[in-house]
Amino acid sequence: MITEVRVGRRRTIVIPKAVAEALGIEEGSRLRLEVRGDSVVLRVIPDAIWLSVYGEKFAKVTLRELEEESVVRQKKYIEEEA
Repeated sequence: MITEVRVGRRRTIVIPKAVAEALGIEEGSRLRLEVRGDSVVLRVIPDAIWLSVYGEKFAKVTLRELEEESVVRQKKYIEEEA
């Protein structure tokens, strides 16, 4: 999708509704702005809670495995501090 926008007062840019809807951008959404030469790239910063509920799952860890790893890391931390 390619569209043009105009820079307004105080250098504001309004994201067209179709673009915002396609990317799930709402009021309060966070975007990363990157300057590349003479271009500006905006990327949506996904909300961590949304990702945890709806995002792609790339690892499966049971609660027991999580607790065991937590204990191991806590013991290691205590040993390093002693």
